[in-house]
Formats: sequence, structure tokens, C-alpha cells
Amino acid sequence: MKLPIVILCCIVSLSQHCASLAVMSVDLGSEWMKIGIVSPGVPMEIALNKESKRKTPAVISFRANVRSFGEEAQTIGIRFPKNAYMYLLDLLGKNTTHPLVQLYKARFPYYEIVDDPNRGTILFKHDENEFYSVEELIAQLLGKAKEFAEQGARQPIKECVLTVPGYFNQIERKSLLQAANLAGLKVLQLINDYTAVALNYGIFRSKDFNETAQYVMFYDMGATSTTATLVSYQTVKSKEKGLGETHPQLGVIGVGFDRTLGGLEIQLRLRDYLARKFNEIKKTPNDVFGNSRAMAKLFKEAGRVKTVLSANAEHYAQIEGLLDEEDFKVLVTRDQLEDLIKDLFERVGKPIEMALKTAHLTKDIIGQVVLVGAGTRVPKVQEILQKIVGQNLSKNLNTDEAATMGAVYKAADLSTGFQVKKFLTKDAVLYPIQVVFERETPDGTKQVKRTLFSLMNPYPQKKIITFNKYNSDFDFDVNYADLDYLKREEIDYLGQLNLSHVSLVGIADVMKKNTGDNSETKGIKAHFSMDESGILNLINVELVVEKIVTDDDEGTLSKLGSTISKLFGGEEGGKNETESEDKNTTNVPKEIKPKIITVKEPIEARQKHPIPLTKTQFDASLEKLSKLDKVEKELNRRATALNNLESFVIDVQNKLHEDDFKSSASENEIEMIRKSCVEVSDWLYEDGSDADAATYEKKLESLKVLTNDLFKRVWEHNERPEALNALNSMLNQSSHFLQVAKNLTKSVNPEKDVFTDAEIEGLEKIIKETEEWKMKMIEEQNKLKKYESVKLTVKSITEKMGAIDREVKYLVNKHRLWRPKKVEKKEEKQEESVEASGNTTEEEIKPTESEKDSHNEL
Repeated sequence: MKLPIVILCCIVSLSQHCASLAVMSVDLGSEWMKIGIVSPGVPMEIALNKESKRKTPAVISFRANVRSFGEEAQTIGIRFPKNAYMYLLDLLGKNTTHPLVQLYKARFPYYEIVDDPNRGTILFKHDENEFYSVEELIAQLLGKAKEFAEQGARQPIKECVLTVPGYFNQIERKSLLQAANLAGLKVLQLINDYTAVALNYGIFRSKDFNETAQYVMFYDMGATSTTATLVSYQTVKSKEKGLGETHPQLGVIGVGFDRTLGGLEIQLRLRDYLARKFNEIKKTPNDVFGNSRAMAKLFKEAGRVKTVLSANAEHYAQIEGLLDEEDFKVLVTRDQLEDLIKDLFERVGKPIEMALKTAHLTKDIIGQVVLVGAGTRVPKVQEILQKIVGQNLSKNLNTDEAATMGAVYKAADLSTGFQVKKFLTKDAVLYPIQVVFERETPDGTKQVKRTLFSLMNPYPQKKIITFNKYNSDFDFDVNYADLDYLKREEIDYLGQLNLSHVSLVGIADVMKKNTGDNSETKGIKAHFSMDESGILNLINVELVVEKIVTDDDEGTLSKLGSTISKLFGGEEGGKNETESEDKNTTNVPKEIKPKIITVKEPIEARQKHPIPLTKTQFDASLEKLSKLDKVEKELNRRATALNNLESFVIDVQNKLHEDDFKSSASENEIEMIRKSCVEVSDWLYEDGSDADAATYEKKLESLKVLTNDLFKRVWEHNERPEALNALNSMLNQSSHFLQVAKNLTKSVNPEKDVFTDAEIEGLEKIIKETEEWKMKMIEEQNKLKKYESVKLTVKSITEKMGAIDREVKYLVNKHRLWRPKKVEKKEEKQEESVEASGNTTEEEIKPTESEKDSHNEL
């Protein structure tokens, strides 16, 4: 159900400037990275990595000045675990004391994680002089995703939509955006992963939706977390450019999650189980838990066995040379694995309960439960879920790519280069937000709390908080609040509850400018918005004042304009003055109509909130990544140049033994080429092993110059027969056409002549000259040795064919557009008079057989 339906949904606007139309999506998970692309001619597809696979491990490694990604990085991570960084997403925007960072350190003790003294977040200590922030590592992963997307789309890509876990807080979302900026990507939107999945599910079923809401629950157990999302689908009416239209819409109405329940925890427990089993065997006195490389091998094998046990009752875990060159093999059953994680099974249903509770609905309204994520393939998990929801589980969604394809659909919708069928999305707030400030009362200072966004409020949305009791500067805080529906550990994972501290400055001066008997203050209004990415923004703060004015009170500018008019007179000035005098002589009092106008004066708002990267830090990180990119490009260039040179030398040496090449080169030429190839080959394996890319490229160019003439001669000799056959075929067809054309030149009825004598003679001449040229050149070429310079080239043959082709096409087009000439009226009158005299002769003019044939041919 992938490509054909999406082609119907996505209509590509083929504009003239399609070179920069492509957009992408990245589903950056903790374990895997999937990239979606849409570009002219490539309607919504998954971008392949360099191994031609549809998903890439979200791993980056550094070793011996070489940066690697994906499977290569995983391989390096087994030998050098500290050098390969993975499962990074949950570390965004956190300090070393954060419980998720502490959990990460316990799971992967070989990493050295330290505090960033400038930002209060964490750094990975790679070596004595090199540190990497989480944003920098993720930026490099996104940069590689951009590279894969550009290779798939065959054009530059700058705009993207990124998926993000729905439970991410403000700091985590902003940190991800800055990582994308470091990667050179403009993020059109952050879309919650479950919303992207629900969008992908909905676009294939939009015809099934109507005004009545349909409820679907998506249960997603991924690598590090689990979410249950209740979504409603229905059609809604909206106004587009003043016209009422009906569109399908999905609304997120309930969400439950567990940030640490996922496949990674299962894999880690199996890893530790295998480690204990190895220690019990006592093949070596050393403890396997103390060896990082051995634990990395066990971690990889645990992942493989976990996957196999999802479909099999038992399987062997085996590793060669696990520790001290000792091999390890043990049978693991599904029952043993389930016993290791039985406490995790108790948590499987909690996200569903939480989702229904936040939606204020019961499970009987759920029409379908759709499984997402690799963790849902565990048979015991499916058994528990089916018992909880009381219905069969739906497995008809591509769990690996659903979020990616939903996000790329959103990217196409948001970009300017594509037009897609409208599908509205309404996401929901998971963490309620309050504005907290202090107010002086007769009883003392009182803390006031006002809810800005409640639990499950839809967004994007704008809100306004009004402060009525202030006439001088004051502060307020924006905090997460009303989190009682979360478990204690989930609140701890949320981290700092304060989102920002806002100081309003200059209020007294603004108030003073807008006081008076005709003014009434309506309060200080702070405008907030929750944008499509789920990020809270303070748009502006302003003092709102209502003023009563009359028609006489038109303001300083109006009065000034009237004065200028009177001073300079003129026609208009004279009329105004006369009219004014006439009005005054009537002695009718002027009716003054009061008006109420609203005045809005901006107030300066100074914000203090945790910012992931300052501009200075951002520029420093950007410079660091640019240097890494430059080194990587140079290494890739060197590897490519070396590979090209080696391949060319081997290819030439092999070709010199082939008959075509031996016969097309003199003995001296062969000896010279062979000698040069041997010299380059010896140099490559001696002094040239450490040469740079430019040196390899120069050597290759020299060899190509030396062999170009030989390669060209061989090509000419091999391609000439086919070119001559094509020329002969064209000559035969042109000659046949010439005979047909002659019959349309001197027919019985001159009005039916299509071609002129000059045109026929021109075609006949070029055919004859080409025949003579061909015979002459073949004769001259046959006198030459194969290693001598070629006289009858393929290019000269194609040029002759082109000349004939142009002549024939001209005549064919003329015949296609030709119409018989109309008979003049004078002739018609003469025919009538002849008929009246009684000397008429009626004769039917029939075409000759040759004319019939010629018309049929044409």
C-alpha cells in the first residue's frame, strides 16, 4: 500500500526551479535512523544508505582520525566501545545528575561523561583533548542522513521534518532543533513520532472517515520507550481562501508513556544473563563484566538472540573469542528470557491506562489497536496487550517506516514545492504549563498561578495572560505544573520544571504615557503560542489602554494638517474656510461623538531560561563539525582516488592480454604502457601507500593520457561495424523514400505535386555522395593496420547519417503539412460552359499503382 496510493495523494508541482525542491524527513530513534525523501520524480520514498539498506543504525564512531556511521560504527564499537556513541536521543538537554544520564552510565559504563561547565549539560570525553556534546553527535548523524537523502533525490536538500518523542520537554525539543541547525538543516516542523505514525495510517484510509469520530490506539514499544496514543479520525469543515472545504483530521486525544520500557532494557538484561553464564563456566579467571570489549560483543549477540526468540522457542547464543580467546556458546529459551523480564511485563499495560485516563474515555470506544515498534513483536507483549484491550491486534502497519513516511508527507505539505491532499493534524499538550507570579495584598505577598495550557490542550494554539494589578516592573515564571497524573519517576525524568523566568521592564514609563481622565487601562497582556513543533514561545508583552476621543480631538497630526492648509490657502483652503464661516453663521451647536480607541504599547520582556547553545557555543560547535566534515571529505577523496588508480592499473594490465587491445597497439606502445603500469603498481605498495589524494589523481591522469589513444582505437574498431550497419540501413530507407517522393513530384495532376524538382535533386545528391564517401573510406580504412590512426571514425559516420536524416525529415514534414491547391473560379466557369455546349467528356482519374504504393508508404 505504499507507492501507488501515495502517488495519488501527492501531486508534484513541476516548477521550473526544481533544483532545490526536494525535502526530507528523519525518524531519528535511539537505535535506528530512517530517512524519507520527496522530490520531483521521486514521490515519497525511503532514502537508502550506502549499503542500500532502508534504515541505518544511529551510531557514530571516531577511530584513528576516521569518522564512521551506521554499521561501520557498530563494528568499531565492538572492538573499541568507548569510541562509538549510540542511544543518544535521551541525553539531550540534561546534566550529569539527571536520572536518565545516571541510567545511561549504568548501562554503558565504558563512556566517560562529564559536566559542561558553561552550559550545565553533559559532554562525552573522547580523549584528553576532545569532547563532544550530545547536540554535536546528533548533528553529525543528521548530517549523514542529509547526505543519504541528497544521494537519493540527486539534488541538494535543506528543509526537513524531524520526528521527536511526544514526551520530550521544551529543553529537549530546542536542543534537537539546534542539532539540526548544526547539520545545516532548516526544520519545517518537529512532529511527535506517534502523530507521524497516525498521519501515515490516516492518509491511506481517508476515504473511510466521515463526520463521526473513529478511535484508533497506536501502541509503540521501541528501543528505549513505550507509548500508547489514542487518536480520533473524522472529517471537518474548514475555510480555505474563503471557501468552505471538508478535510480529514486526526486529533491526539490521549497519550500514555513509559520512558524506560523498551527493547534496549530487554537486550541489556539478556546481555547480563549471558555474562553471568560465561563467568559460571570459569573458562578464564577474569570477570567478563570488567572487560568493555567483551561486554560489547555480548550486547550485540543479545540483540540478535532477542530478535530470533520473537519467532522461535529457543536459540543458541555463541561468540568466538569472547574473553582471553575463549569461545562461548549457550542455549537460551524464550521461557528463560521471559523470566528475566517478568517485571517489565507488569508495565506493558500502564501506558494504555494512562492514555485512556488523559482522554477521559474507556477502552470500549477503541475501534482498533495498531502495533508499532520492534518491541511489540515479543509474543508475551502481544498476549498481554490482547488481554487488556479485549480485541485482536492490528499488525498491518509497516512499523519500521510508518513514522518516516508520515513525517515526509508533512514535509511535502509544509514545503512550497509540492501540493498534497490536505490532512489536518491536532496534537496535544502532555505537560500542563502555568504562569506563576506574586501579587501584593493587604495580607502580604500572595503567589498567583494561572494555567496557560492544560493537559491535552490541542496545539498549535495561542494564549494570552492578562496582569491587571501592576503599574511598575515585575517578574513571572513559566513552569510545568499539575503533573499528578504522572508517576514519580516520570516527573523526575522531566527534569527542571521551570521553563523560563520573565522580567517586565519599563512599565511605569509606559503607564505614565497613557494615563488621563479619558484613558482606562485594560491590563498588561502577555501573548504566548505553542507552535506546530510543540515549543512554547512568548511572542510579545504589551500594555492595553482604551481611550475616549471625540471628533474634535483628531490628534496632533490632523490638527497640524489643518493648520498647514489654512496657512497656504489655495482652492481647497478657500472652500474649507467658506464652509466653516457658513456653518458658524447658523449658530447650530456641533454634535461631538465620542469614540473608543484601543492603544497597545509594547513592554520589554527579558527572559532567562535554559538555552542549549549560546551563539558563541553554536559557532564553536559549527567550526568543530566543519573541520570533521573537511577531514572526512579528504579521506573519502583519498580512498576514492586510491581505489580508482588501483582499479585502472589492474584493468589496463588485464586488457593488454586481450586480442582486441594487442592488435590495436604497436609493440612499443604495449611495452610503454605495461612498464608504466608496473611502476605505478610497485609505487602503490611501497612509497605510495601514504600518498595524498592529489598524488593518486595525478598518477591516474598520467596513465589515462598514455592509454587514451589505444582505448579510443579499440572502441572505434569495435563500434564501427554497428555504425556502418546503421548507415547502410539509413541509405536503403532514404533511397526507397526517394523513389516514393519522385512519384509525388511529376504526377498527372500538377495540383497533387508535393515536392519540387530541386528538393528531389538535393536528396538524390546527398544519398549518392554518402554512398561514394562510404565506399572510399572503407577502402582506405582497410588498408591501415589496426594500431594506426583511424580514418573512418564512428563520429564521421554519425555526421553523415545526421545530414541524410535532416534532409529526409524536412521532406516528410512537408508532406505531412501539404494540402492540395484550390481550383480557381475562372476555371470552374469554363468547365460549366463546356458542359453546356454538349462536348463534355467525363473521365475518372484513377491513381496509378505506383502512386497508390507511394501514398501508402508515406
